[in-house]
This record gives sequence, structure tokens and C-alpha cells, in this order.
Amino acid sequence: MTRIRICFVGDSITAGTGDTDYLGWPGRLCAHEARKGHDVTCYNLGVRAETSTMIAARWRAECTPRLPEGADGALVFSFGVNDMAIEEGKGQRVSREDSLSNARAVISEAKKWKPVLWLGPPPVVGDLQPLNVPGVATYYFDNARNADLSRAYASLAAELGVPYLEIFEPLSADGRWEKAQRGSDGIHAEGGGYALISDLIGSWDAWRAWFD
Repeated sequence: MTRIRICFVGDSITAGTGDTDYLGWPGRLCAHEARKGHDVTCYNLGVRAETSTMIAARWRAECTPRLPEGADGALVFSFGVNDMAIEEGKGQRVSREDSLSNARAVISEAKKWKPVLWLGPPPVVGDLQPLNVPGVATYYFDNARNADLSRAYASLAAELGVPYLEIFEPLSADGRWEKAQRGSDGIHAEGGGYALISDLIGSWDAWRAWFD
């Protein structure tokens, strides 16, 4: 049996926005391991609309009290979709260069502290753009930018020696993901979509190494 506390740090895809079961992929992932007899504490630290810049500013302060010294703790990061979004009237929220710089800073610091896994950004439904968040902003997401960032993140992860799971391509090829997004808003997904992400991670060798 593995006893572990895991902080899942990211944006609304991590938070599970659109999931009527309110589990997202972190909740499903940890529930699966708990059913197998592992003692897992799941901290979902996903925040809607957050960019890598925002995550870089908060992650350590939020994770430190949840992963105290003496306890077996780990970190899973997932971000980037919001970086590549164009906010109406303002432009791209975070440049590709700055996104990579933020990721390098976050992942480099995290890996010196705890075991780390890193998840790439997923695809969106292009013909459902833009996403209008009433009273907040209107965002234009783009798959070409997301795919490019995912590849750049993968290269950075390899350089840093951190396990990275590229989910853009497998989700793009799975019609169930687009169906789950269309049932939501084209960015977020219904529960079945988050289950697909959970399944991808759950069978990933780097994740399994924490439990098997």
C-alpha cells in the first residue's frame, strides 16, 4: 500500500469545471487508487482562468502546508491552455516565451522539493469559440497554439528530467473528448471527458511508479 499526499496544481481543467460529479480528473484518479487499497490524500488546487504566471506566484505557498515535512508528498502540474488564449481587447494572455520561462521556474523548483509529474494542455473545440465569461472577459482559444505549446513543454520537461504526459494528441484522436467538450462549453468537459484524462494518467508508467 502506498500512503501519499498529492497536490494537483493547475487551472479549470484541473479543477474539473463542467463536471457535474465535481471530481474532475484528479478526483477520479485518486478514487481509483483508493479503491485499490492505497491511502491517497487528493488536494485539487485548480483555479479557473489561471495562467502559468498566476500559478507560478501561488503554487509553493498553497502546497507547503499540504505537504509537510515527514509526509510522503508529490506534485502534479497542468497548465498552459489559458496562456495561449487571446483575451478580447488585450491580446494573448501569456507569450510562448514567458509561458516556457514560467514553466521552467515552477518545475525546476518543484522537482528539487518533491516528486513531480507534468501534464500538457488538452485540445479545445474550435467552432465553439470564443468563450464568454459574463462580467469577466471573452477568450479565444486555439488548437494550433495549444499543440505548439504542448510540444515545447515536452522538450522542456525532457531537458529538466521531469516525466511529461502529452495529452493533446490522444484526446484529439478520441471523439469522446470532443463530445464531452461540446456537452459543456468547448473548453471544459463533462465528466466523461475528465474520465478520459484520468485513464490516460492512470496507465502512465510515471504515475504507476508512485503506486506499484
